[in-house]
Amino acid sequence: MHALHPLFFPTAVALIGASSDPERIGGRPLRFLLEAGFAGKLYPINRSGAAEIQGLPAYKSLTDVPGPVDHAIIAVPVPGVEAALKECAAKGVKAVQVLTAGFAEVDAAGAELQARLVSICREAGMRMVGPNSLGLLNPSQNFFATFSTALNGLRPKHGVIGLATQSGAFGSATYGMATLRGIGLSRVIATGNEADVDVAECIDYLAEDADTRVICAALEACKDGARLRAALCKAAAAGKPVVIMKIGSTEVGAAAAATHTGSLAGNDAVYDAVFAECGAHRAQSVEEMLDIAHLCAVTGSLPANEDIGIMTGSGGIGILMADNATELGMKLPALKDNAAAALRELLPYAVPANPFDTTAQVTSVPDGVPRTLEAMLLPGSPYGSLFAYLAHVGLSPVRFQSTEDRLIEIHRAHPDRTLVIVMLSEDAVTQRLEAAGVAVFADPTRAVRAVAGAARMARLRRQMSLNTAAPLGKVNAPLSAATETEAKTLLSAAGIPVLPEKTCASAADAVAAANAMGYPVVAKIVSADIPHKTEVGGVIVGVQDAAAMAEAYETLLARAAERAPQARIDGVLVAPMVRGGVETIIGIHMDPVFGPMVMFGLGGTAVELYKDVAFASAPISPAQGMALIDSVRASALLKGWRGGPQYDVQALAEALSHLSAFAVRHADHLTGIDINPFVVQIKGAVCLDALISTH
Repeated sequence: MHALHPLFFPTAVALIGASSDPERIGGRPLRFLLEAGFAGKLYPINRSGAAEIQGLPAYKSLTDVPGPVDHAIIAVPVPGVEAALKECAAKGVKAVQVLTAGFAEVDAAGAELQARLVSICREAGMRMVGPNSLGLLNPSQNFFATFSTALNGLRPKHGVIGLATQSGAFGSATYGMATLRGIGLSRVIATGNEADVDVAECIDYLAEDADTRVICAALEACKDGARLRAALCKAAAAGKPVVIMKIGSTEVGAAAAATHTGSLAGNDAVYDAVFAECGAHRAQSVEEMLDIAHLCAVTGSLPANEDIGIMTGSGGIGILMADNATELGMKLPALKDNAAAALRELLPYAVPANPFDTTAQVTSVPDGVPRTLEAMLLPGSPYGSLFAYLAHVGLSPVRFQSTEDRLIEIHRAHPDRTLVIVMLSEDAVTQRLEAAGVAVFADPTRAVRAVAGAARMARLRRQMSLNTAAPLGKVNAPLSAATETEAKTLLSAAGIPVLPEKTCASAADAVAAANAMGYPVVAKIVSADIPHKTEVGGVIVGVQDAAAMAEAYETLLARAAERAPQARIDGVLVAPMVRGGVETIIGIHMDPVFGPMVMFGLGGTAVELYKDVAFASAPISPAQGMALIDSVRASALLKGWRGGPQYDVQALAEALSHLSAFAVRHADHLTGIDINPFVVQIKGAVCLDALISTH
């Protein structure tokens, strides 16, 4: 039995701080449980000594309760919470919800008190939700253990979608919207301050829960990245779609690091990468989250692919849906020859295309709509999802009945296809279709977005098989990489290609090095105190001869002395000048929650402006490196863009893999790595500049 099971399936519940006033925070949970008809035992606890609270026998202390109690809801002022929790431990309570606020979210004293609560729970083997929690719901047990006023006007029904959220108000708004739409819920929990139970563990529980087929979650922050990753992967392995939202734009430790990589690694970018790697879809709104979850709950599966077919009685709606689908990365393959021939015979005046506009004549053909859909699904049909825009025919149930029956038959004949009907309809019509696995949406754009989100999840889960990078051990020895020269030495040993270059301590040495390399060359100032050399004019490119080399050496020293007078200078780096190729940036961001994250983007000064970069959790295999490259829009420049050359993306992918392994091995000492530019050539690739930040 999962450790969180007692939270949702109690047999005896104590309400510590219960109030006779059903409108107060201490009174609402008891009222909701009574109104819902919760079958377990309820024990109101209030130190006032009242004999009865809301019609139930009341007790001054939990120790006075005659029988066992496996679940407690604490709603007393802050000073009384610790004592109440100790009573729960002494009573053998298995699960506790602390609804009271005023702990770590307030100040240091509150955080210290919250830590004591956790210690009490750990010693007693008791699980705690909160503090500062809005409560939880299990509609299958009529267990509505919350003080949310949303239950004043609605009661969530039992269903197959689970919801875990940190924010109680966000959670109640979400299950309120779901209930008004007729969407059923299996379990709902608001974790509050997450002193013990967090959203990640709730996802882990829902991945096991037999009643839950789809999981919705909302995070404000994550304290344990490994646990969240494991929970999401567990849900994916269980075949349960996860639709998740990340609320808030900041994260713990979000201050920009010394590297470009650190400044580019915003909260959203890292969370996006982790969610995608674990097969979860990140929704941008509650509406989108519920639409996708409901679609998955109705169909019972994810779309087979990202190819869609559209049948429409309105050319404009068909174009709108096609535009929406294209923007979301969906494909609209042309009709196969057998389908096109069948449609020409069925509707001679319609153009056999995708979207397929049936025109008004479809109404004059017996069973025109279902026969059209059947033609589009003839053998060889590529469509993982098929849309049918039927306007408002669902508002006439009697006239629609025969079409409705045929739609259900079509779905049963093609259970591997996602069938979505877009129309206005009466509730009874919608319910019959959706009970048979046919999704119904009133809005065409929302229908397309829901299918696109579900199809993306299916693709992400297929890509999870790419996660083949071998586990790596760590190196405990500290890193010494104060300068570009030292950084490149370490990276070269790790498998990152670098140029044959030399750090020189005199103009004569620089000239000799340049003569040996052959002109033109590049000269750079070398200093641990100047991490970004271009900011002080510390780079001179295109040095053509010995005289220019000697002059460049002196110029760099003079600029450093003028613009960074306190900087320690180790000399001037002389390197061959690389011609051609495409500049990229690769790096490592040491995320405080998720650990080392590999970054890739196209290089140059605009990288921080456009932020066209992507991240992946380290380590990655070369195959994962290729996927990371492909996820950056500008990577098209590497692959023969508009007749241009094909560059060596395999060398780039291998460099990303080597860099990720280096980061994992040295994770305890790194704060970031910047390789910018990393030039990808037609054959091979090479690091031109590198910065390793350590602590």
